[in-house]
Amino acid sequence: MQEHEKFIKEAIEMAKKNVPTGNGGPFGALVVKEGEIIGRGVNQVTSANDPTAHAEVVAIRDACKNMGHYQLDGCIIYSSCEPCPMCLGAIYWARPKMLVFAAENTDAAKAGFDDSYIYKEVSMPVSKREIPTLVVKPESYFAPFKAWLDLEKKMLY
Repeated sequence: MQEHEKFIKEAIEMAKKNVPTGNGGPFGALVVKEGEIIGRGVNQVTSANDPTAHAEVVAIRDACKNMGHYQLDGCIIYSSCEPCPMCLGAIYWARPKMLVFAAENTDAAKAGFDDSYIYKEVSMPVSKREIPTLVVKPESYFAPFKAWLDLEKKMLY
């Protein structure tokens, strides 16, 4: 528990230090493997003009680059706040062994970072979502998946 507290405090401190920089919101994240930090990230949405540059995504990208692998086997992700739906998806794709966070999504909402709308939207049928979404299936729609299925030497993930 002490090690978790040490790393979560560091993620919180990174988030706090990011606020006056103007780089992005008050969020920080670390990726740790065997007690060693292998990836760091702070929110860079506004400075990078990238809506995906959340702290967790930046930390995952950094860790994967440093590990030379697209999965975070055996790693723990520490986040100053409960990850948003996008970051949670990225975390699941990265497959760490654990996620540890401090503030909850309700705390973030109090500061103006409310993800409840996105959680609501992704659980709705496509036809009911606020952003008009159209499914178009030409005859060849499954061809990329067929090519993947037929590929003998593929790296599964």
